[in-house]
Amino acid sequence: MTPEQRLNLKRLLKPRHVAVIGGRDAITVAKECARSGYKGPFWPVNPKRDNIGGHPCYASVDDLPEPPDACFIAVPIAASIESLAKLNAMGAGGAVVYTAGFGEVGAEGAKHEADLITAAGDMAIIGPNCYGMINYVDRVALWPFEHGGYYPGFGAAVITQSGMLSSDLTMSQRSLPLAYMLSIGNQAMIRIEDYIDTLVDMPEVKAIGIHIEGLKDTAAFSMAARKALDADKPIVVLKTGTSTIGAELTVSHTGSLSGTDDVYQAFFDRLGIIRAREPGDFIETLKYLTVTKRPKGKRVTGFTCSGGGATMLADYGEDLGLHYPRPDAARREALAPLLPHTATVSNPLDYTTPIWGMPEKTEPVFDLMVREDTDMAVLVQDYPAAGLDDSRIYYHNDAMAFVRATNRRGIPAAICSTISENLDRDVREELISHGVAPMQGIGDSIKAMAAAATYNANRTRLLASTPMPLMLIQTADKTTKMRNEWDSKSLLKTAGVKTPHGVICRGDNITFDQLSFPVVVKAVSADLPHKSECEAVQVGLTNPEDAKMAMEVIRQNCARLAPAARIDGILVEEMVTNTVAEIMVSLRRDNQFGCILTVASGGVLVELLKDAVTVIMPTDDASLNDAIDQLAVARLIDGYRGKAAGNRQALHDAIMSLSRLMASDPNIHMVEINPFMITPDHAIAADAVIHVSE
Repeated sequence: MTPEQRLNLKRLLKPRHVAVIGGRDAITVAKECARSGYKGPFWPVNPKRDNIGGHPCYASVDDLPEPPDACFIAVPIAASIESLAKLNAMGAGGAVVYTAGFGEVGAEGAKHEADLITAAGDMAIIGPNCYGMINYVDRVALWPFEHGGYYPGFGAAVITQSGMLSSDLTMSQRSLPLAYMLSIGNQAMIRIEDYIDTLVDMPEVKAIGIHIEGLKDTAAFSMAARKALDADKPIVVLKTGTSTIGAELTVSHTGSLSGTDDVYQAFFDRLGIIRAREPGDFIETLKYLTVTKRPKGKRVTGFTCSGGGATMLADYGEDLGLHYPRPDAARREALAPLLPHTATVSNPLDYTTPIWGMPEKTEPVFDLMVREDTDMAVLVQDYPAAGLDDSRIYYHNDAMAFVRATNRRGIPAAICSTISENLDRDVREELISHGVAPMQGIGDSIKAMAAAATYNANRTRLLASTPMPLMLIQTADKTTKMRNEWDSKSLLKTAGVKTPHGVICRGDNITFDQLSFPVVVKAVSADLPHKSECEAVQVGLTNPEDAKMAMEVIRQNCARLAPAARIDGILVEEMVTNTVAEIMVSLRRDNQFGCILTVASGGVLVELLKDAVTVIMPTDDASLNDAIDQLAVARLIDGYRGKAAGNRQALHDAIMSLSRLMASDPNIHMVEINPFMITPDHAIAADAVIHVSE
């Protein structure tokens, strides 16, 4: 995005005047602008109509009274390109190009899209092939359909690559505060990261929601996401769609462990971005982040007037890493006389129906519970259906008592319904006016609270370190070849990675004077990525005679089971003993994300257990240690059930050395070590495969 486009995007998002070019769709835009309350100049362009939406039509763009800040274009392809050229020449700000038939339909459409880009110049273009933009703040709707939405003076900005999803989100019965809704289509000129960069600067925007099918520029997206992190504008992503993994990964274990979705997750984690898994989760998380303060930790105080609700709060929260601190003895003593004899002092607290709806009794309970060991509070309430109003006052009384208690303490608070539809619009909007999040569906509510707490912790950690740029090197046009194990390990040694002491035999003569037994014997071949499948490995050999016999057996097995494989020699290595755990470590290049690290349980368990984690490199020490902690095998490394611990620091240092190796040599395409043998003293690369560019 050029500086001129940046200025024009601001004009487009907050226009002083609007032009629409088209017929039926332009009529809808006129109606939606009027229904939204837009009061500025509105200029329809249509040579065949006298007026659109009560506004007199201009026959041509050339006849407009001045360059419009924003324009909605809904005419055929050629006419849309011609109109953009005229708008650009007269100095217009930007346009929503609703017209389809561009890059999304193939080569001919791509040519039209290139012509559109040329015609637009430095204008800001949303689309083409998109629904457009709704500005709830200034009441502007460049939108071709009826829309919903709720703006209480602040809200989320939502950016979607799907037009229908954006429309669905505006229609949701969730009272998600919305400041902007953008359906961005093909992103021919302005991309997701450009919208983030601009929206972060708008004070009414409290959080940013993004629906992503794919990213075009991960480096630029990273910079925009960091800007949002600096401004404490959380980003919540709903990611859909996957792509295939590179063909070269079929010869390694990595492909089965770290697919595209895992890489995107690692990318989001790197940037402190919250991941939603489905639309309800997406909406509730945005709502919580938009309405409430940031929770400082994961300590929750929960309230219900039902034992079942308390149990669900505890169950869902525990699964997501939330903690419900037990009231101490002094607090239990203070609470006991305030609660019915049927209530048990606990957290979550079921305060039971005898005091339900009596704020003079429930408010002191709420107040005592939400003290210094509470990072966030939640009250479960399911309101009666419309027309069943006799008990509504009791729910409302407890809700307001909870609001007062949490507001006094400055604690992020939510009232959530067990069933999503059991919190009506009036209740939702009243709670938002008090700064309490009205959450719908107990599962999504707890997910949102956990996500907010995790975001705050991650933000603190990420802001304490300098952002690390992605290791981007274009590899799409390069072919790669696999180096054999001997050559791979020789390269690893130069990087400071420890390997077993060994010798290679390229003929019949070999001496074992420099080796200590037991040893391992292997075939050395770039054509055998999985040597065990060809019976080309023998282990635990305790003397030279057995080693020589194993060498001959391996030669015979290779000739029988892999006759086409080129055998470069036989490797004899000292066997690694005193192993605490085996780890698989892979680093591979990717055109989009740079260097991708996969760490997993190693040896024969690598694909059986699927115990793996993915990280985008380079990364900091804390993030790498967190990644290793996520592995089940980490418990073995740390010493399981009193057994000796492995040298975790040695593993950490070896991974960092491999990352530096990848950074220093752009011809290295992939490194896979399986297994890394973790001993009390070392991390030793027992087997290794390296792919290099030819």
